[in-house]
Amino acid sequence: MTIEVRNETTAQVDEKEFVHLARFVFEALHLHPATELSILFVDEEAMERLHVQWMDEPGPTDVLSFPMDELTPGTADRPAPEGLLGDVVICPAVASRQAAESGHSAVEEMLLLTCHSILHLLGYDHAEEEERRVMFDLQRKLLLTFLASRRDA
Repeated sequence: MTIEVRNETTAQVDEKEFVHLARFVFEALHLHPATELSILFVDEEAMERLHVQWMDEPGPTDVLSFPMDELTPGTADRPAPEGLLGDVVICPAVASRQAAESGHSAVEEMLLLTCHSILHLLGYDHAEEEERRVMFDLQRKLLLTFLASRRDA
């Protein structure tokens, strides 16, 4: 698995933690071992430019996902094919504000956003209520299991 993490902000980001999370999700969803992902942390100005360019919406957002090879999850018997999953772009400043409003840490918020984005890159969505339930249940299970495994390590 090739998981590239770049931090172009002044925020403190433990890049290894995000690599571990991505690997955990990849393994849980039976992605090919050669699957590639990029995670980029940007400041509010850069995120606002991307948000306007790609979503035609003003202001910075918390996270954007850019799928590449339209991969979908595999199964234990039939792993997903090799490919480039895509790019995740996170704004730590926006995530930090959201975390304060939600009552958890900025790191937990950014891990949640990363997990959420990987699921989007794999074709999950939350436009419809049933899609939302499926995606958010899976997101919760993956993130809680990951966090528990990290505490045990």
